[in-house]
Amino acid sequence: MKKSVQRLAAACLAWWVVTPIAAQPPSGPAEPQDWIQLFNGRDLEGWIPKITGYEVGVNFGNTFRVEDGILKVSYDQYQEFGNRFGHLFYHRPFSYYILAAEYRFVGDQVPGGPSWALRNSGLMIHGQPAETMLKDQDFPISIEVQLLGGSGTGERTTANLCTPGTHVEMNGKLVTEHCIPSRSRTYHGDRWVRVEITVLGGEKITHAVEGQEVLSYERPQIGGGAVNHYDPAVKVDGKLLTEGSISLQSESHPVEFRKVELLDLVGCMDPKAENYRSYFRKADNSRCVYRESQP
Repeated sequence: MKKSVQRLAAACLAWWVVTPIAAQPPSGPAEPQDWIQLFNGRDLEGWIPKITGYEVGVNFGNTFRVEDGILKVSYDQYQEFGNRFGHLFYHRPFSYYILAAEYRFVGDQVPGGPSWALRNSGLMIHGQPAETMLKDQDFPISIEVQLLGGSGTGERTTANLCTPGTHVEMNGKLVTEHCIPSRSRTYHGDRWVRVEITVLGGEKITHAVEGQEVLSYERPQIGGGAVNHYDPAVKVDGKLLTEGSISLQSESHPVEFRKVELLDLVGCMDPKAENYRSYFRKADNSRCVYRESQP
């Protein structure tokens, strides 16, 4: 998103305490097979594109594609960007989960892209469904985990918070600034970076980069601006966001994802069940699976 997060750094330092640990599931380790591979490494199965100026499902310019096992956001079929902001939506919503993505910025920004979008992308969480976005809407009403790459000099944090059509709370106070910087280091060049976001419904959201917690906040809710041409029926200011869509952003600079995976924290919380996991945070015992001998 366009606001420079660095300008807000000094004002935000009082809101957090540096915590050099990664956001973790509440208890007990997850097995590798517990993670859902949202990106299957082969194609865009399960994903839905929405690009400004086009109907839901139209992947203008083959912006979102898979090549050599990498999900790429590319602009080689664009003559100029033309404010065609895009989002690639996963087909189902989630509420309590850990989302992990491994990304890198490559190449050059497409002509006509805004200056603030240089090496800029995002993971949108708790978003509106793709099908509720209007044709000319630029961003989904959502919480954005802003991904930034270093410009080669100076500091530029990643896993920041931006809020298109939303607000959050920190330490019990409503935060209305559009972007809030994280405490991450700067990642220059085309190196891969792993980001993890722990989402606990409408309670708390935590960002971590390379295993280090860098930002947290509470009570995500609809409100504010930084989103245009939306359906007013969708933007119910003050509504607490307890679940929503996940999408990957296209903002004019090529970006690649080699992994997008999710650990669902909703599940069977009966210890007698075969599929009980100690890290679950929200019970859905309709999912419980028992041995045949189990009453």
